[in-house]
Amino acid sequence: MLQTITWTGASARLLDQTKLPTETVYVDITDERGMWDAIKRLVIRGAPAIGVAAAFGVYLGVKDFEGDRAATLARVDEVCLYLATSRPTAVNLFWAVDRMKRLAHRQSAPGAIKQSLLDEAQKMLEEDNRVCRSIGEHGYRFLQSLLKTSGTAGPMNLLTHCNAGGLCSVKYGTALAPVYVGAEHGQAFHVFADETRPLLQGSRITAFELKQNGIPVTVICDSMAASVMQRGKVQAVIVGTDRVAANGDVANKIGTLGVAILAKHYGIPFLVAAPTSSVDLSLATGSQIPIEEREAGEISRGMGKVTAPEDVEIFNPAFDVTPADLVTAIITENGVATGPYGESLGRLCRGG
Repeated sequence: MLQTITWTGASARLLDQTKLPTETVYVDITDERGMWDAIKRLVIRGAPAIGVAAAFGVYLGVKDFEGDRAATLARVDEVCLYLATSRPTAVNLFWAVDRMKRLAHRQSAPGAIKQSLLDEAQKMLEEDNRVCRSIGEHGYRFLQSLLKTSGTAGPMNLLTHCNAGGLCSVKYGTALAPVYVGAEHGQAFHVFADETRPLLQGSRITAFELKQNGIPVTVICDSMAASVMQRGKVQAVIVGTDRVAANGDVANKIGTLGVAILAKHYGIPFLVAAPTSSVDLSLATGSQIPIEEREAGEISRGMGKVTAPEDVEIFNPAFDVTPADLVTAIITENGVATGPYGESLGRLCRGG
């Protein structure tokens, strides 16, 4: 699998996902400004990957700073606050910078602060691999139970929206982790990937990585999901999320809500896969999740081509919120949560 983030010893090397699928380009980030820009422009994207990238961004913003302990800690706080302004919806961003800030404030000297930040960023990178692998194991077992219940033989047909595969994390991903783990166990899959307007993360990124990893995939326009479900081609929908509220409401890429409504109508399980770091128990419901609105050009000049009249009004929210009553299960590294989510999510966030 392609590695989205690696530490070179001097820089955080990121796979530039704005170039996919036609170019595989890596960029070396050497300071916090470069990392802020990479997160904002979606060079690095996906909640787990954003968290790890932000952690390296904190270290990069402090490593060359000279000052006593108090000044160094003030610099850490400044860098954390700055990186937190890059994108508002993915809670992993805030989880990561808060974790780095708390660690720094426990150190006694500037050198110890810097070394602890680098060590923690590298630890988070390795953690992400373990967490996503565990999501894959739990998710695969859950999908097996769905197959047994349905009595269906042959490949399992899934539909996914946006990209929650290996390229949204360090390696395995969230929503596609059960597919990769299942494939290792000999389970055959076929994935329908919504193109995911306006930035086409499904067709550009999900289809790219599935094809790279030998998983059969079919790209469909977002507007085709209903027809594919109506024809009985989908046995389950599985998506990732950027933030889960305490009641089980989930924020994910714009268009997810529509897919969830369709799945409910056709009696298809709608599954969400996420690390517990994406669960925000401080928010009672999804109505409190901040929704990022992105610039109009992503719609009016999609992929560099004029696709709307000049000066027309554009509404471009990057995410929507799917209510918990449309969610069949939430798969985490600590197990699978089902409703009522207020109880089950809290238990899994405490370690299962």
